[in-house]
Amino acid sequence: MASILFAQTYFYRFDEKQWRTAQPYPPYGTMYAAAYLRELGHQVSIFDTGLRESPDEIESAIKEFKPTYFVLYDDGFNYLSKMCLTRMREAAYTMARLAHESGCKVIISSSDSTDHFTEYLAQKIDYVILGEAEITLAELVNQLESGVDELTKIDGIAAKNSSKEVFRTNSRPVLQNLDSLPDPAWDLIDLEPYRAIWMQNHGYFALNLATTRGCPYKCNWCAKPIYGNRYNSRSPERVIDEIQILTERFGVHRFWMADDIFGLKPGWVQRFRDLVKEKKLNFQYKIQSRVDLLLKEDTIDALAESGLRQVWVGAESGSQKILDAMDKGTKVEEIEKATRLLKSKGIEVCFFLQFGYLGETRSDIDATINMVEELMPDDIGISVSYPLPGTKFFEKVSAMLGEKQNWSVSDDLAVMYPATFSPGFYKRLHRLVHKRFRLKQGLREWQNLFSSKRVNFRKAVKSFYYGPAALIDTIRLKFLEGDSGGNR
Repeated sequence: MASILFAQTYFYRFDEKQWRTAQPYPPYGTMYAAAYLRELGHQVSIFDTGLRESPDEIESAIKEFKPTYFVLYDDGFNYLSKMCLTRMREAAYTMARLAHESGCKVIISSSDSTDHFTEYLAQKIDYVILGEAEITLAELVNQLESGVDELTKIDGIAAKNSSKEVFRTNSRPVLQNLDSLPDPAWDLIDLEPYRAIWMQNHGYFALNLATTRGCPYKCNWCAKPIYGNRYNSRSPERVIDEIQILTERFGVHRFWMADDIFGLKPGWVQRFRDLVKEKKLNFQYKIQSRVDLLLKEDTIDALAESGLRQVWVGAESGSQKILDAMDKGTKVEEIEKATRLLKSKGIEVCFFLQFGYLGETRSDIDATINMVEELMPDDIGISVSYPLPGTKFFEKVSAMLGEKQNWSVSDDLAVMYPATFSPGFYKRLHRLVHKRFRLKQGLREWQNLFSSKRVNFRKAVKSFYYGPAALIDTIRLKFLEGDSGGNR
């Protein structure tokens, strides 16, 4: 059987904002693939790049493990990998070159390589897996090991033929029975460096896992090169078994459920809740969801009773016009209703916000700011519209894109097409909205002080900074607004 060394292309140290945030997670998707290939009898190892300092470190792992195949297999459950950052692309090219020079066959599976397989095959990469990759990787390795050259019969790959011409095969249907896969290979990852970072910065340790694959909704800016618009779920029993193992083996009691949409399947969260109670498990978790899925009290109760602590929702905008333009399929009123219901159940609500979408005006921006300051979620994450291949949004703006078509790091926030305002305006807007939000959080803490409620003094004291800082950014934003006119 084959010897396979896995790695992923995301380096937390190369993404300054994420490194400062200090919430690193091991490569869950990579561990899935390694577990599956190991179950088939192959010898596997993982070189975890997450906390490494340089892609050059792969050389020592190759020398030690002596693999026949080097597989760059990104964690398709982590939104950071889905962002297709050029800094990580460069790291992938470096590791591929070093593996090639060591005599390995080089295979890659990632969102970025799926979008740009021709460019990747121009590097020292032999095969690009397109879409969901475990089954495809197994078939590819088995055929290469057999010495039979029938690559065109393997669905879901791109490669070069004997004439050095790039070809791609038919798309592979997504896997429907997720329980047929083994649990991720947690034993191949050293979790102690992750634990140390979490404990030092947050006082607790959290791990990631996924219960589903895909998302059936069709927001027109959302790229889905791996799992597409299908939605398939693991059974609650399998998920609970994995959580029990992780809590007992590693002492972890906080989890990030990395699903695009958690608990969409009817009855799933209720069964999940029942199993938590039946096995007397004690843990907390955070999820991502949609506001229109969080309007039923029975669902919210089941989530709360199973340990849900925090939910991030794609609020995106306080303007219905922009939500409709995005094909979001939600209403501003639903954002308000879901937020108030979740808060009433003691669940933290956090908003993903997006500025710069085509046709957005200053009044649309103000509607979003007003929504945030009225509803006061527990946290916010702000981005600007990012056109990635395979989306309707990309099709709309592709003719207007310049040379730069990907962000370099997750905090890049470059507006790469002629939006209503200048790129400088949106960067300043990002800072201003954060500061106004933190200011209001601080002022609420002062109110709590005078009403004998529990006070977060750190947030309260920081209001002395955010007040003047927000005022300065308001003045600067006004200047940038007048100097914009849609210029890039």
